[in-house]
Amino acid sequence: MSTGMRKVSDVLKHRSTLVLLSVPILLGAVGVHFFASSLVVSLYTYFCVNLILVLALQMFMGNSGILNLTHVGWVGIGAYVSSILSVPPAVKSMGVPNMYPALVELSLPIVPAIFIGGVVAAAIAAIIAWPLMRLSNAVGVITLFATLIVMHVVMTQWDNVTNGPRTFFGVPFFTTLWIALAGALVTLAAAHYFRESSLGLRLRASRDDRFAAYAMGVNVVQTRYFTFVLSAFVAGIGGGLWAHYITSFSPKAFYIVEIFMLLTMLVIGGAGSVSGAVAGTAIVTVLREVLRQVENTLSLSDMFNRDVYGLTELSMAVLMVIILIWRPGGVVGGREVAWPLLRARRRASEVASADVASDE
Repeated sequence: MSTGMRKVSDVLKHRSTLVLLSVPILLGAVGVHFFASSLVVSLYTYFCVNLILVLALQMFMGNSGILNLTHVGWVGIGAYVSSILSVPPAVKSMGVPNMYPALVELSLPIVPAIFIGGVVAAAIAAIIAWPLMRLSNAVGVITLFATLIVMHVVMTQWDNVTNGPRTFFGVPFFTTLWIALAGALVTLAAAHYFRESSLGLRLRASRDDRFAAYAMGVNVVQTRYFTFVLSAFVAGIGGGLWAHYITSFSPKAFYIVEIFMLLTMLVIGGAGSVSGAVAGTAIVTVLREVLRQVENTLSLSDMFNRDVYGLTELSMAVLMVIILIWRPGGVVGGREVAWPLLRARRRASEVASADVASDE
């Protein structure tokens, strides 16, 4: 093999996962745009937005092994901040009558508003995360859950900013299929490169054996801290894209039900890999839509005397229990998809090298 071909082969060998995940997502978006109905286009857009949120969760939770229940809180902060900054002042004064005058007058283009939403989420995470990252196991999970409760109470009660428990409406539509696709592909690349970076390797080392990582010189608290802040930033960006797709929401969109769905996507696919996050998001997005259609059909039929609610959540919970019992690593099993041909060639090359060494 020539030197140039060998270099191309080495690049594909190490980045084949990114190619194998990105190309189907891109081709799916093209096919949906040209050949599918508006309902399918909407579903695929929602899949891309969900993928951003799940990949942000995988960056920290999948590599650290810590159940991050605050994740949906960062999504909410990004959604509210970007919406407040991008909604026209006249709409804000009408939709949130008690909003602070300074916030009413703020008005920015949508793209900077979404970016600032991610920055604000990361800044708040940076303030509160340092003591949280010192905790592990059950204590850490309980503390993160308590932090989510605090965030939810603030969103629900701070009516001068969030309109309290009522719906925040008037958010301009921005997140089209192509914008959601671009965000998903950028986040996918970021999650992949982070996993292969030295920071990602140190974080996984602390996940596998925290004390051994300490012994090898890994600053576990600092590594967790930086990753937690990075995850919050990506989640805030995803929250802004979500808000400018939904266009109206309330604090209940950032609490138990939604974090359960994001965790379901990650656990079913496999929290230990980027490939698992993509697979789980695709599986759960399709299943949720199918189950919602079943719920609507049952509600409209004469089979029951009342509307059918909760079938989607119940089915997702049962599926998660089955996966955790029979395949704890998820559908993908914590591994990354790789280029089969390159993997086969590498094995053949290793066998040939071993044969040469034995002959010598």
